[in-house]
Amino acid sequence: MAETALHRRGFLSLAPLAAAAAAESAGPRTVFATGDGIPYTPSDYAKLLARLAGEGKVKADNYSLGGSVEDLEVRMAKILGKEAAIWMATGTLANQIAVRQLAGSRRRVIIQAESHLYRDCGDCCQTLSGLNLMALAPGKATFTLDDIERVANDSASARVVTQIGAIQIESPVRRRTGERFDFEEMKRISAWARKHEIGMHMDGARLFLECAYSGRPIQEYTSLFDTVYVSSYKYFNSPSGAILAGPKKFIDGLYHTRRMFGGGLPHGWPFAAVTLHHLDGFETRYKKAVDTAEAVISRLSNDGNFEIVRVPNGTNIFQMRTQNANGPVYQHRLQEAGVVAAAPSGQQLNLQVNETWGWASPDEIAARFRKALG
Repeated sequence: MAETALHRRGFLSLAPLAAAAAAESAGPRTVFATGDGIPYTPSDYAKLLARLAGEGKVKADNYSLGGSVEDLEVRMAKILGKEAAIWMATGTLANQIAVRQLAGSRRRVIIQAESHLYRDCGDCCQTLSGLNLMALAPGKATFTLDDIERVANDSASARVVTQIGAIQIESPVRRRTGERFDFEEMKRISAWARKHEIGMHMDGARLFLECAYSGRPIQEYTSLFDTVYVSSYKYFNSPSGAILAGPKKFIDGLYHTRRMFGGGLPHGWPFAAVTLHHLDGFETRYKKAVDTAEAVISRLSNDGNFEIVRVPNGTNIFQMRTQNANGPVYQHRLQEAGVVAAAPSGQQLNLQVNETWGWASPDEIAARFRKALG
């Protein structure tokens, strides 16, 4: 059976990946304008792990304790400006455990209506942790301090007083096409939460991507939160995994809760080793990719054959339409020209910037988009 790419949305088949592998050894490399990271086949992962093991960069763990897992935890805690960190098998688990622990006996958790934890996790917090998620700002990336104060006042003035235990903010928001949470509002909410001794958790799955677009250092974000989750697989290209970082007293012993939820995997080293490998130099590589993509967007925006639409306060996702070209046909020709894109929505291509945009020059990539016009 042919291998398929390990890609969250399943858009990529083996054919473009094989072409990309061939391109690495001879000629220009394929640019993948879909997904947040580099699409790997199972054989790609196997070869990478074999190479890392041969270089002495892989250390075994025991039920996700010690070894390469611990190395990743220590390193990510330092990058995120937190005292400690713990590896989790998935971001869903990291987010749920974070708000569960922060809330404690105060069972209400404020969250965005468009967040991953509220919309895409099957009511896990309600079902497994008995939390009451108070979803705010439907259709938006940002809720405001005024929104929170209204919920807080309603909770405090009800016949049976209920307390808010935690606030989670996701940024950027995938369901809002990568739109960022308003940073000034984030700061106001953080100050209010600390004044009222309410825990703050950040779903920063794509935080490293956001920082490249906002220009803010990572710790300028993480300092506003008690805990933060960062994905290992979205752009650090691990088959799975997440990091949850926070105060030492919060993280200590949390592996028991992780195991209770079935997340104490016997062997976490394959995930941790791949994450550590791609973490080295990521910010430099991704900045190059973003600068390249911005230059390409500028070139195509000045070409009457293309219409570019940017997401206000966005990150690595943008839309493109081609004049006088059928969307699916153009997508096919674009792949032949060396740029892989997801299937179009009508005539519109939704394109994502990942580090593969740094594999070619802006002039070369823009030329591929033009060549695909036929």
